[in-house]
Amino acid sequence: MLNPNWPKGNPMNELCWSENEYCKASENWCFLSKTEAESEAWEYAKKKGLHLVTVCPALIIGPMLQSTVNASSSILLKILKDGAETMVNKDQRIVDVRDVTRAVLLAYEKCEAEGRYICSAYMVKTQDLIEKLKTMYPKYNYPQKITEADDQPKLNCEKMQKLGWTHRTLEECLTDSVICYQEKGILD
Repeated sequence: MLNPNWPKGNPMNELCWSENEYCKASENWCFLSKTEAESEAWEYAKKKGLHLVTVCPALIIGPMLQSTVNASSSILLKILKDGAETMVNKDQRIVDVRDVTRAVLLAYEKCEAEGRYICSAYMVKTQDLIEKLKTMYPKYNYPQKITEADDQPKLNCEKMQKLGWTHRTLEECLTDSVICYQEKGILD
């Protein structure tokens, strides 16, 4: 998703890869490590003649198994409780962990699965996400000011959907995330 040279106005699809040098320059080590790991997997599969299928999820939210906060959950938690004075109104590409699991199973079980699959259920602006959360959970400490960001390319998940993939509603994803954070003592 970090590819500044992707043609403006074109949804990102499975042909798009994050650019390593851009990831390094912006110190986005998470994207860099995922890109390099997937690239190595593809090189190894090609060399060994293996059939490889990858699922590339967006920002993963939903119930957590662990009791500590991971990078994906920290974004939602920052909105809910950080009380940040300012947040950037950028596009949040979101998918529920259970929907990612379903995507991986489909890619594994379907004989016709091939190549890379982008897995994202929603693209929502930070401001809209905050407003939705405020409606659902008014007592939390939400950001006070939102600054605008450039629009980002949409993600094209048609290939994943053609395998039969469906996803939960955004409301269900958010509700189950918040309940999980509360139960684990991370939020309240």
